[in-house]
Amino acid sequence: MTTETLDSVLLQTDFRDLELFASGKVRDVYQIGSDHLLFIATDRISAFDYVLATGIPHKGQVLTQISLFWFDFLKELVPNHLVTANVSQYPAEVRKYADQLRGRSMLVRRAEMFPVECVVRGYLSGSGWKEYNASGSVCGIKLPAGLRESEQLPEPIFTPATKATTGHDENISFEHMSQLVDPEDARMLRDLSLAIYKKAADYARQKGIIIADTKFEFGR
Repeated sequence: MTTETLDSVLLQTDFRDLELFASGKVRDVYQIGSDHLLFIATDRISAFDYVLATGIPHKGQVLTQISLFWFDFLKELVPNHLVTANVSQYPAEVRKYADQLRGRSMLVRRAEMFPVECVVRGYLSGSGWKEYNASGSVCGIKLPAGLRESEQLPEPIFTPATKATTGHDENISFEHMSQLVDPEDARMLRDLSLAIYKKAADYARQKGIIIADTKFEFGR
């Protein structure tokens, strides 16, 4: 069962015989056995850390296909949690919802999440621009004076944030991050995030797309 409008906007899932693990700003997650999760991208809109009342038809399907592309593109650089997005390969108790899951869901391996969001910025915009205007730095990283909004940075920078289940995420320094996770893990996450961003941004640039900044979440 799902909650949908006549325009096929999926705002909320309600698979009553599956165990709901979490419901985020955009995705609903169900527990499948002890080792797997079912990720479902709804059509909810999240802006500035708030979920809006209306959705966009098929937004979840678009998000899922983008995720699948990047998982495949980056798989030689970093492993991922994807098991399959082919609904016919899902467990039997899940396949009965195939019409609602096709194109917008993924079966993934469970992982222990690092409690931080790994943000990389190649351009000065959003909360980074606001912080730069106030202090001349972003997440403790001093930047050259006189930069303009949305200007490309000399080099991409790693600007982590706390991971909030509700409300606003908070930008933090790398030193603060190193107190939340093991310092060696913090360095590994920073270096990996920068490497992923650079590879993805280089590819996107060839297609006429600018990835101004992006966020990664890691587990193990």
